[in-house]
Amino acid sequence: MIRAIVAILILVAPVSSALAAPSRIIILRNGETADPWKLCEIGEQRAKALALNYLGRDAVKSLFAGGEEPAFFFAITLQTAELAAPAVASWNKPIILYSVVPQAGQSSGDFAKALNRRTQEAARNVLTNPALEGKTVVMLWEHEHIANEALAAKFENDPVTLRQLFKLDILPGVPKTWPDENYDYFWILDFPANSNVPSKFSMMKQEFGTSFPRVPANDWDTPDGLDAASGCKPEAKD
Repeated sequence: MIRAIVAILILVAPVSSALAAPSRIIILRNGETADPWKLCEIGEQRAKALALNYLGRDAVKSLFAGGEEPAFFFAITLQTAELAAPAVASWNKPIILYSVVPQAGQSSGDFAKALNRRTQEAARNVLTNPALEGKTVVMLWEHEHIANEALAAKFENDPVTLRQLFKLDILPGVPKTWPDENYDYFWILDFPANSNVPSKFSMMKQEFGTSFPRVPANDWDTPDGLDAASGCKPEAKD
């Protein structure tokens, strides 16, 4: 639950033109949601499963090799922060929150504009902050602002998705849109030394075996099988 997050800080990037990218960026989207403010029960299970299997300290299939620790976890919405919370707590680290919080009566367009601006700010920080150079960071993000072909076309001259901002179009195999029903993948970007242009992209499914049987592990761009009885609701569209 979001109340379990004990430290949410804002990391301010220095103004710099230096090449200071992390060596690896791990991207995933928010978990399954109950409403615009919180995860549903299955999303909460996914948060626990991610910590135990991939992202937490001593995870059984850790994405951090050889004793490495993640430098920071970045999030943008309440739901992405909630998904990160169990893993972050295991490392005793803060969440760096580029906060976009839905407001009562707010139009979807205004919410999307806030997501645009904060995504741009986060990407600029991650690619230029010397504190992150050569390290691994984890970004938990709203899926349309990871990759969405229609959104990218709308803002072709003012990039607003991580796919655009991290120049992923130069790499083969990067999907142009993150499907609405896929909550269960990592995108992993690797950067060479002294460069803020990625050299490698890989996509990895989250698989938790029998430990979390209700958590979907559907293939890319296929239905997740959740219905109204799950308590999880599709996210609102613009």
